[in-house]
Amino acid sequence: MIPEIGVFALVLALLVAVVQGTLPLIGAHWRIEPWIRVAKPAALLQGALSLLAFAALGWSFLAGDFSVLYVAANSHSKLPAIYRFTAVWGGHEGSMLLWQTLLAGWGCAVALRSRALPPDYAARVLAVMGWLGIGMLLFLLFLSNPFSRLSPAAPEGRDLNPLLQDPGMVAHPPLLYMGYVGFAVAFAFGLAALISGRLDATWARWSRPWTLAAWSFLTLGILLGSAWAYGVLGWGGWWFWDPVENASLMPWLAGTALIHSLIVTDRCGAFRSWTVLLAIAAFSLSLLGTFLVRSGVLTSVHAFAVDPGRGLYILCLMIAVVGGSLLLFAWRAPNVGLGGRFAALSRETLLLINNVLFVAAALAVLLGTLYPLALDLLRGEKISVGPPYFEAVVIPLIVPALLLMGVGPLARWKRAPRPELARQMRWALAASALCTLALSALAAWAVPAASRGMSGWTPLASFGVVLAAWCVGAAIAHAVERLSAGNDEDGRLASLWRRARRQPASWWGMLAAHAGVGVFVLGATLATGFEHRREATLALGGSVDVAGLRFRLEALTPGEGPNHDRMRGTFVVDALDGDGGRTLGEIARVYPEKRVFHADGTALSQPAIDVGWRRDLFVVLAEPLPDGRWSVRVQVKPFMAWIWAGVALMALGGLLGLADRRYRPSRVTDTSRAARGPDERAIPAVGGIRPEAS
Repeated sequence: MIPEIGVFALVLALLVAVVQGTLPLIGAHWRIEPWIRVAKPAALLQGALSLLAFAALGWSFLAGDFSVLYVAANSHSKLPAIYRFTAVWGGHEGSMLLWQTLLAGWGCAVALRSRALPPDYAARVLAVMGWLGIGMLLFLLFLSNPFSRLSPAAPEGRDLNPLLQDPGMVAHPPLLYMGYVGFAVAFAFGLAALISGRLDATWARWSRPWTLAAWSFLTLGILLGSAWAYGVLGWGGWWFWDPVENASLMPWLAGTALIHSLIVTDRCGAFRSWTVLLAIAAFSLSLLGTFLVRSGVLTSVHAFAVDPGRGLYILCLMIAVVGGSLLLFAWRAPNVGLGGRFAALSRETLLLINNVLFVAAALAVLLGTLYPLALDLLRGEKISVGPPYFEAVVIPLIVPALLLMGVGPLARWKRAPRPELARQMRWALAASALCTLALSALAAWAVPAASRGMSGWTPLASFGVVLAAWCVGAAIAHAVERLSAGNDEDGRLASLWRRARRQPASWWGMLAAHAGVGVFVLGATLATGFEHRREATLALGGSVDVAGLRFRLEALTPGEGPNHDRMRGTFVVDALDGDGGRTLGEIARVYPEKRVFHADGTALSQPAIDVGWRRDLFVVLAEPLPDGRWSVRVQVKPFMAWIWAGVALMALGGLLGLADRRYRPSRVTDTSRAARGPDERAIPAVGGIRPEAS
């Protein structure tokens, strides 16, 4: 009965989505107020029905209802309860239901937080999201129904993929999808602005918090996905340029450009056409990522192989959404005008260059991801585009963007006087030089002595440290400059605390995000440049030395988990003296496992990681050998925690920006009139409706 409730909820949600996508658009066109008012209740009802369907599928998993085909294919009676619930999105059908539920959830959030918007504009935004819901609900009901029955019911499930039985899978897919689907809100705001003819700075102000939220969720999702791959797959890396990893990186790069472009459009009315195009691109790349992962065209740990019909539908949906929005943009863009003017040396110019670099990096990733697929389709040739291509093409585009990232906040809007910018740059360079010395000393102290030398301190590693220092030092210099400038009411310098409290939350968020980039660059540089790894075969009592540490296999203990048998190794890690001969004492114990799952006999190595802020100790118990020994892999990876901390700090910066008082619900007026250029003209709305007077 529960699955039937889920199907009924999806059918009702589809009917409501049709109402949400049509009546408000017609009502806004002809100014039929009752039809305009339908948008918000319809969005809320669609959200409730989608949540009901998702809850029905979750209950089916928790109850072990193996008469549901999707449950039987992705669950098992011995699967721990937490993984029975996360198995809801462990396969294709459930992950697409999660996609739809989050899309409807974002629509509910817009409906509840849109009282500051003109009613006709809010109706258009929700109508666009309603049409997206129609496309997804049709897919779920006719091609990817998670409630399909299995008759007779299976006596036992096939179990969840062992790689997905990890705590990281509790939060990684929902956060990643929150980011993917969240860009639909910015997309809907942009299309509503094009339809209504209200393509001014106000739409950028309205959509900024939604874009920040989506970008923050996507950043956290990428972070957890990378940490999951590092801790579960057993190869000890944090980014492999896997096609599905790239599918999340592309909208992140486009979203980063969109955030900065929205700032300019909000602040001075410039970049209007470019900003709308970025909103379309960010969501289009999110749809592309969904197509790549769910169509079966990719072979990846993260991808789900499905039948071609599903992939064809997602491809057609993507073409309809992207093609339709680009046609609307092409129709409206000639009437937008140039917006606010600015000098060649200004913050706007620097942000524009940064935008172009981020978009170029996204296109480079797109090319490297799609080229092998196109070659296979056209010529039947199979090639692999791996890290060498991406590191040679993408990194040279990102490096100048990071260099400009430190300059942009120092420059004035509209026009940046050269003497003033040069003076501020001197302070930024001085702060960066001090940070370089501090970070170099920290690295020299923290990195194991055996890792130093020409193999580690290469020119590239040194440049990475300098680049990290520039990101952090420029943020510090900007903070000092802003907090120490000016006088208080009595003509004296205001206290640091008083000035800090006056700064908007979005400014603090910018500092946190930019500093987080520096922390990430430092961690990635040192983890890559000073990593030590070694493979060996060990018997009980055997040891292997790596980077001034001795890893000794002390014990092998068989055991049993809730749905698997395991062999647990106990490794004692001792520090060695400078000559590498005498042990100085135990510093850690790690417990890697080799698991064999009951359902299908899958064998999986579960790495053990001793995490520290200076270094990670990574041990894999790989395979047993006929003579009783085990093949093991040992890695010493310095500063891995700094990679995670840097990305988390970036996400925190985005979330801090959401706390800005300017984004709280209140009636927003058109702030772009003063910035409107002499050639600027208003855009006529669809159906002859003019933008509201401000």
